[in-house]
Amino acid sequence: MASIWVFVRETDGGPSSIGLELLTRARDLGEVTAIYVGAGSDSAFARLGEFGVTKIVHIDPGDSLAGAPVARVMSDLVSSTLPDLILFGQAYDDRDVAGRLGARLGAGVIANAIDVDLASGTASTTHEIFGGTQLATAAFTGAAPYIVVVRPKSFTAAPSASGTTPAVEKLDLPDVGKAAARITGTHVEEREGPKLEEAAIIVSGGRGLGSADNYQLIEKLGKLLGAATGATRAIVDAGWVPYAKQVGQTGKTVKPDIYIAAGISGAMQHLVGMKDSKVIIAVNKDADAPIFTIADLGIVGDVHKVLPKLIEALEKK
Repeated sequence: MASIWVFVRETDGGPSSIGLELLTRARDLGEVTAIYVGAGSDSAFARLGEFGVTKIVHIDPGDSLAGAPVARVMSDLVSSTLPDLILFGQAYDDRDVAGRLGARLGAGVIANAIDVDLASGTASTTHEIFGGTQLATAAFTGAAPYIVVVRPKSFTAAPSASGTTPAVEKLDLPDVGKAAARITGTHVEEREGPKLEEAAIIVSGGRGLGSADNYQLIEKLGKLLGAATGATRAIVDAGWVPYAKQVGQTGKTVKPDIYIAAGISGAMQHLVGMKDSKVIIAVNKDADAPIFTIADLGIVGDVHKVLPKLIEALEKK
């Protein structure tokens, strides 16, 4: 059976959402070891067991950035255990460690994958190109371990039908000299409502809102629906809203049950990040806007008239 490692960063005291997504795919490919990076806890490890993990390698970076020391630990471990495939999510720490690990091992790294498979003695990956309109495949030509970085929401996180009680091995953080970096402070951005990446409903606004002040329509509608609020790159770049709200190729990839796109024309950069939403509702005054080509429901109208009417109707309930 193939040996699969999955990098899982701790978030809010437990496994990250993208880590759980990767574990869901990994257990179909072989025996799964989680490289768990964070403080760790019995509840976090039990959660990994629910997703089919048989072994946990626990690394606590403390106040150090994970990149250099964790890559060192993993590279040393590779030489003794020889995994076939190592999966990382397309997130900040994941990509930092993946790149450093590839350099240490002299191994190639394939990034931006939406699927991965093991067959014919190698690993192959699937990628969306041309804004998701076409699929391409890639394959490694060298020897294992194969290192793959996967886009968020490529898989739906789901516990295993039969959980496990994984063995836990804690490894100390090595001295990496001048490559070490320490975190001297953190800032948690204030938000209302659910996290954008995990929300069941998202209301997003684009340049069609006309001004930063009009984004309050998005916030008000989002609050009434219990939704997260998002934005296009255009209005983030314009300074209307913070980058944390950006949905798209260079922002967050989301997959909610309902995605409401208000005043969004549907540039490919944005569509890549939200096109897999279960139901897409678009509001735009341009009947030929590209957003309508993927929308399940469309309203051709001015957002400054449509959204206030919708807000009024919701407030009456």
